[in-house]
Amino acid sequence: MKIKTDYSTKENFRKFCFNRLKFFSSVSTIKKDKFICSRILDIIQFHNAKNILVYIPLPMEVDIHPLIKVLRKQKKNIFVPYIQGKSFIAVPYRLPLKKGKLNIKQPKFSMKKVHLDMMVVPIVGIDSTYRRIGFGAGMYDRFYENLHTKPITLFVQRKLCYSKAIITASHDIKPDYIITS
Repeated sequence: MKIKTDYSTKENFRKFCFNRLKFFSSVSTIKKDKFICSRILDIIQFHNAKNILVYIPLPMEVDIHPLIKVLRKQKKNIFVPYIQGKSFIAVPYRLPLKKGKLNIKQPKFSMKKVHLDMMVVPIVGIDSTYRRIGFGAGMYDRFYENLHTKPITLFVQRKLCYSKAIITASHDIKPDYIITS
């Protein structure tokens, strides 16, 4: 079920979504995350994706750590964002992870050119154009804009926040799939 709001700015909409995400119990969060991870895995297998960009989850984001473990066992090439300036580059996922800029965990920097087949992207919400409303830094938009070949893009969120007002811009990325519980 979508909760529709009439917020006319991204900032007000983000605040609404953040407050909403705080109210999940730990049991329902675990169930929701497990369901979402299984759906992501189904889509990865359907498309036979090999090079996959994932994210290291913050507490309010879907915990995809179990998915990362499964993908590593399947010998998929897993990449995560490594923040550089106002964007990021995709670096191979490897342990240990250390807190970097914006308090986000990331592996050590390493340069490796990669063609991504798929991106799993956390969202705060979407508007009626289905474009991403993220955390406000625009990093995923800048990263996506600089890709020569656009990968299959999955948006993930525990509970979809949806604004019927158009509050995104044309540079905000759109998904191929939106996965919620």
